[in-house]
Amino acid sequence: MEFSQHDDNDNFSLTKFESMLKTNNVLFFDSSEFENIIQHYLEIGKIALAKKAIKMGLEQHPTSVNLKLFQVEIYVLEDKLQQADKLLDALYVIEPSNEEIYIQKASILSKRDEHQKAIDTLMIALKLTENDDDDADLYALIGMEYLFMDQFENAKDYFIKCLELDMEDYSALYNIIYCFDFLNLNSEAIDFLNRYLDKNPYCEVAWHQLGRQYFSLKDFQKALAAFEFAIISDDSFVGAYLEKGKVLEKLKKYEEAIENYKITLTLDEPTSFALLRIGNCHEKLNQHDLALQYYYKTVHEDPLLDKGWIAITKFYNKKRNYQKALFYINKAINIDCDNVIYWKLYAQINHRLNFLEEAERGYKKTLDLGNYELSTWLSRADILIRLGEPEASALNLIQAAEFYPETAEIEFRLAGIYYTLLETEKGFYHLKNGLLLNSEFDFIIEELFPLIASQKSIQDIILNSKKQSS
Repeated sequence: MEFSQHDDNDNFSLTKFESMLKTNNVLFFDSSEFENIIQHYLEIGKIALAKKAIKMGLEQHPTSVNLKLFQVEIYVLEDKLQQADKLLDALYVIEPSNEEIYIQKASILSKRDEHQKAIDTLMIALKLTENDDDDADLYALIGMEYLFMDQFENAKDYFIKCLELDMEDYSALYNIIYCFDFLNLNSEAIDFLNRYLDKNPYCEVAWHQLGRQYFSLKDFQKALAAFEFAIISDDSFVGAYLEKGKVLEKLKKYEEAIENYKITLTLDEPTSFALLRIGNCHEKLNQHDLALQYYYKTVHEDPLLDKGWIAITKFYNKKRNYQKALFYINKAINIDCDNVIYWKLYAQINHRLNFLEEAERGYKKTLDLGNYELSTWLSRADILIRLGEPEASALNLIQAAEFYPETAEIEFRLAGIYYTLLETEKGFYHLKNGLLLNSEFDFIIEELFPLIASQKSIQDIILNSKKQSS
């Protein structure tokens, strides 16, 4: 009942404060009321109202250290670090054993990327705390500072200390598993979670994290059991149904996967991920109309999700309906013209349709966006050859050779191009390189440059090279 009474008082104070703001009547609040009002606004992100409450609070209680500490917190939020430092120094003279002063000082040091100093300061605060709740908060703060320094082992240890004092601090639990993941300690993470679950058998978050660990180790049966326990612990846990669906897909139980994904649609707003996975399951079951229906729902729900557009495009690609595939990849590019996967698909589809200029444009754009796969360079080079632009093709291949030096596929193409351009010395140089690297790729000359391949001098070079290597 005491908590209910406390909540009622807080609500009354808030209502009274907001009423005062509307009427401009100045009412009196004691300092603890102001503290609760400020804390409420900070927690819900209403910084402007928090600042008003601090200002009015300090007007009514100018000596309140706690209200001044809230002022420090606002300064830190607004990156006014010098002002925060100055006010903290003044507060330290008044209350040198107030742990909150050290916590705020650590926050300033952290903002300045002085994380070790922040940790040292938090350690001082730790010596001044008087209850486990405060200790738990400080352990979490120290853990975060170690995370900022990429010291995952130390971070993990402090988050574990935090969790030992507050078993329901799920942020600490998530951070512990994040550290285990980063350190590639899946088995250790599983041991830790099992120990935690011995004490908290109905913690859906821990079961969910345990399932993810088993999933990463490809132990799908144990992962499935863990996600089922997460659902038993909380039958409205959307994340557990999604993860269970992923496991069922791995086990090729597509109908059951669809059922779990569909449950998430009833529990919350439809997610593009669930819709996409349902479409994928239907496609695996050869239920093509349903698959397409869910792919369309995916891009309708989230037009920016590239996987949705890619799924539709690849669906039509498999059906060899290249015109429709091209239509949808064009729609995708209109939404996001810097998506490298879209451009690669655009190039490949146009290539299949023999729209060479569009295909070349697609491959060039793919390269411009940083996709430097060998196949992209070679496809563009071959198209430029077919378009009668050997010089551009050679330039493209020379650029490719910077990323893929000593590559036979590049050398044979350059040989053919230079022989075509009657630059026989260059042609001979690249032909010899290609033969030395891998003579089995000599068919490239025959396929792309049949007139060159038919010349006796070229045939002799290839034949002599193969005789020497054998």
